[in-house]
Amino acid sequence: MKELLQLYAAHNAWANLLLTDTVKQLPAETINQEMQSSFPSIFKTVLHLLDAESMWWQRIKLQEHIERPSEHFTGNFVELQKKLLQQSAQYEQWVAAANEFQLQHVFAYQRSKTEQCKQPIAETLLHIFNHGSFHRGQLVTLLRQAGVAKIPSTDFSTYYRQRKNHQSAKK
Repeated sequence: MKELLQLYAAHNAWANLLLTDTVKQLPAETINQEMQSSFPSIFKTVLHLLDAESMWWQRIKLQEHIERPSEHFTGNFVELQKKLLQQSAQYEQWVAAANEFQLQHVFAYQRSKTEQCKQPIAETLLHIFNHGSFHRGQLVTLLRQAGVAKIPSTDFSTYYRQRKNHQSAKK
């Protein structure tokens, strides 16, 4: 399980970097332009990715009061990208250092004022990385709506092939 989670954590960080580097090349007006999607702009979609990764991190770390970064974030897209990539790197580092007991540890968290939940950290990590893939797919659609023609593939298979090729080149 750990090896798979390490791959997913690395893919998540890689895919977030690829797409946010693409977004970073756009003018601020395009990044903030209102469009049809789950979140009304490219900026707000990336901000949601940060919210989700950060809030789950806080839950895993058993913080009592969960803070939503979007409630206080006032920076530009470059600052948003930096925060998201730092959060993604935290997951990658944590999974690399975790043992099987830590991955299978069942933690409790409060989903809402009335709903208490429990689940293993490994399941939570799979949810986080899958959630990121879902919203990166939405970002691709938003980028196409914005007229961006060259959008990098963030598929897991693309990541895995590049990783294998990079490892082969090192040998």
